[in-house]
Amino acid sequence: MAGKSKSKTPSAGLWKREQGWDKLKAGEEKALEKYCAEYREFLSQAKTERLTHDFLVKRAIEAGFEELEKAIGGGRKLKAGAKVYRSYGDKTLMLIRVGKAPLTEGMNLVGGHSDCPRLDAKPYPLYQEDDLLLLDTHYYGGIRKYQWVAMPLALFGVVILRNGKKVNISIGDQPDDPVFVITDLLPHLDTEAGKKTLADGINGEALNVLVGSRPVDKKEDDKDCKDKTKLRILRLLKETYGIEEEDFFSAELELVPAGAARELGLDRSMILGYGHDDRVCAYSGARALLDSTGIPYRTQVALICDKEEIGSYGATGMDSTFLENTVAELLEACGEYRGLDLRRALERSKMLSADVTALHDPGFASVSSPNNMSRINCGLAVTKYTGSRGKAGASDASAEFASEVRKIFNDANVVWQSCELGKVDVGGGGTISHYMARYGMDVIDCGVGLFSMHAPWEVAGKLDIYMAWKGYKAFLENKFLVK
Repeated sequence: MAGKSKSKTPSAGLWKREQGWDKLKAGEEKALEKYCAEYREFLSQAKTERLTHDFLVKRAIEAGFEELEKAIGGGRKLKAGAKVYRSYGDKTLMLIRVGKAPLTEGMNLVGGHSDCPRLDAKPYPLYQEDDLLLLDTHYYGGIRKYQWVAMPLALFGVVILRNGKKVNISIGDQPDDPVFVITDLLPHLDTEAGKKTLADGINGEALNVLVGSRPVDKKEDDKDCKDKTKLRILRLLKETYGIEEEDFFSAELELVPAGAARELGLDRSMILGYGHDDRVCAYSGARALLDSTGIPYRTQVALICDKEEIGSYGATGMDSTFLENTVAELLEACGEYRGLDLRRALERSKMLSADVTALHDPGFASVSSPNNMSRINCGLAVTKYTGSRGKAGASDASAEFASEVRKIFNDANVVWQSCELGKVDVGGGGTISHYMARYGMDVIDCGVGLFSMHAPWEVAGKLDIYMAWKGYKAFLENKFLVK
């Protein structure tokens, strides 16, 4: 009929995983570069979980946050808008912005971890073989041991002396510092070792760090001492730090890659650094909360925990009662505490388990599930479930909560992608999400995709790093009104 347009059948919407650079709003690329430069500075400084904790506490105090115990001293009650933090063991940390709604309506949490794969010094670490002084280590977390040889290492940590004094150690990251190394076998003599698998090429007991080779001077009266190189180093430690050999038992010393995080690629679109897993998410979660303004409706929490790489056990891991205890303290500080209130507050909370995932790597395509692997610079990676093979050990988010998170990100123009960790029968992994889910709260894994995860140097895309901050901030600020 003349004058009447023909009806059109709506086409099916194709959802494609694609690069997110063209999806940035006008002027947003400048904000992205600024944020990534700040993150790179953090990653270069915060080489351990203790340093991460101290860095973030300092930033929180600068932003007006107060230690929870001090904030409620003298019986003071917290009101909406209060900004407080609570830490444990100088490793695990909760940043909190109190909202207008009662805590029994639940909180918005973003939680990551600050511990990373590394080498820890053993309790009795120094020993001499021939004239070489070596430091005996025990690797921490899932590492590929061969990646840690023949590369410069830095030493960080704390030593508690006999008199109780705490000594901070930082050697190897400044330009004028000496570094350390684990020696490797030259290929000319590698006939037998070359037959071993990658997993067997270097064993854990062979990860011994070279720390010295010069014996004490001849003029010194040490004729009866057999370990003259060890004696020289022990004297140096005593003169410089006041450390005696027995003090190593009350020490936490970590060997990590020496050097700063760097921009990667001729286009500077990526960042190469140690500890992206999981400091990229821990930093983004903390920054998202610190950068939020106004008084939130629901209480906002950024949770940075320890020990995730070894199963979240221990007093500073998420298998502890740190979260429950802190929420109980918060309820008391807000004048709301009852046992049932604590359970309601936790069960009605919503959480993003902020942890990294693997990127599709064309060099290792055989282990990838191409349609369900995250891709670099395609946005924040949302993982509905983790676990291994038949979802063993998984926390599987509900369709309803996945829908809520999807809407939050879409409404805030967050570039995001869905993913899982490789092919079904190849392997898998876990996060802290199942420790949160046991309270009944809604939780979903959501983080940055990496190349070379758990290697000494990992790769992350700048767009993904920025979208983590943007997505976490949007989630923390959501109202999630109780129906």
